[in-house]
Amino acid sequence: MRKIQFFDTTLRDGEQTPGVNFNTREKVQIALQLEQWGVDAIEAGFPIASPGDFEAVQEIARVLKKTTTVGLARCQKGDIDRTYEALKDAVDPQIHVFLATSDIHMRDKLKMSREEVLASIKEHVQYARKFFKKVQFSPEDASRTQRDFLLEAVQTAIDAGATIINVPDTVGYSNPTEYGAIFAYLIQNIKSESEITFSSHCHDDLGMATANALAAIENGANRVEGAVNGIGERAGNTALEEVAVALHIRNDFYQATSNIVLNETKRTSDLVSRLSGINVPRNKAVIGGNAYAHESGIHQDGVLKNPETYEIITPQLVGVQTNSLPLGKLSGRHAFATKMDSLGYQFEKERLDQLFKSFKQLADKKKQVNDADLMALVIDDIHQENEEHKLAALQLQFVSNGMQGAIVSIDNQDKETLTASETGAGSIQAIYNAIDQIFEQKPILTSYEISAITSGEDAQAEVYVTLEDDKGQRKTNGVGIDFDVLQASAKAYIQASSQMRAQGVI
Repeated sequence: MRKIQFFDTTLRDGEQTPGVNFNTREKVQIALQLEQWGVDAIEAGFPIASPGDFEAVQEIARVLKKTTTVGLARCQKGDIDRTYEALKDAVDPQIHVFLATSDIHMRDKLKMSREEVLASIKEHVQYARKFFKKVQFSPEDASRTQRDFLLEAVQTAIDAGATIINVPDTVGYSNPTEYGAIFAYLIQNIKSESEITFSSHCHDDLGMATANALAAIENGANRVEGAVNGIGERAGNTALEEVAVALHIRNDFYQATSNIVLNETKRTSDLVSRLSGINVPRNKAVIGGNAYAHESGIHQDGVLKNPETYEIITPQLVGVQTNSLPLGKLSGRHAFATKMDSLGYQFEKERLDQLFKSFKQLADKKKQVNDADLMALVIDDIHQENEEHKLAALQLQFVSNGMQGAIVSIDNQDKETLTASETGAGSIQAIYNAIDQIFEQKPILTSYEISAITSGEDAQAEVYVTLEDDKGQRKTNGVGIDFDVLQASAKAYIQASSQMRAQGVI
């Protein structure tokens, strides 16, 4: 049976989602979880893009124990050199070199002729091959490239030493019939003495990214590229969790398997969601909140009699547990450490002590602290440790049928406490007005979403916000987690504001 490789680009293409900006520690945490999830290759970043990107790729290369670490590079020797430096400590390094091949890209972006593009592909793939055994080449905007020239570009890359050919639907233009035919055409016509891996990379502009990826697999692709939760530029990438579950559920049709550990899917999705600040829609396939909910009376009756009447995927398959062993305020440090270890988290003593302290504070407010609460605790700790500005104190004055008042105190990176008081039509507005005063900003709040991490009246609140600068040019996301919804709202707004300031927008 064929085995499909999974290439995750959450940390590179996924980070190009407007408002998403992972720091190095967050990227490492995601990479370790992706390795546990079973992905074969992780595109850790674009090393030459910035010192931060280089540092993150280098650190990920050092911590991954078995997964291939990939760095992106343009057809430029400086990019390739920088990628080699970032990946030289990896257990299994790979470079991903790309150059556009569609007429519109060559004419309007590159200002290059076909001959110049082919010469660049040959020169730079050969150069990359000097440093890497695994060289992936992508003809950017392949789905809008004329078929005969696409074949010529791919053949040039293979002759120069490329071992993996990625066929990107860069702008989400293609459809399953057309995209699958591209793979069939290339595989049938390329000439190579060694085996070449063909890979798909699809965007979701027309809502067909997952369907296109599966069509590629049907037509001979042995690798699929995408991102967790489908995040990425514009409408996003192929949602890898959807492809993984589709291959499993419809194994009778696709006759293919993968290394993905399916019951790690929900945990992986939650981690990316919270660190990216992008909430997963409730109707999202595979991992959405409604994916295993049944409202219709007819459906409920069928499920009660036999779940398979309306449930083709069991919640447990993707790690949505119907029960857990929760901890409480009487639980000790050993039980806490054991539980965290079972969830896939290993911490140094100092950090474990701090997390245990936070757990005890939460346990005093909640009757029981379950797995979802603990995972949220870890994510909130990651956010708080790396933020330059943190919520220090929040005081509210509530007046029925009147203006609400808020006093907000924020600690900055210089260990100064900044305080402001403001009013608003509601408590949230008053809090945000006070934060705006501290940051001396006037952003536009374009999105505010609140959800409960668990069920019940003592559930922790999870708040997602998106801010846009007053010129409408830059967006930042923030996420806040707290037992108190107002505190969570303040944390999310401070995080988004702090990122906006760090990017020089305000």
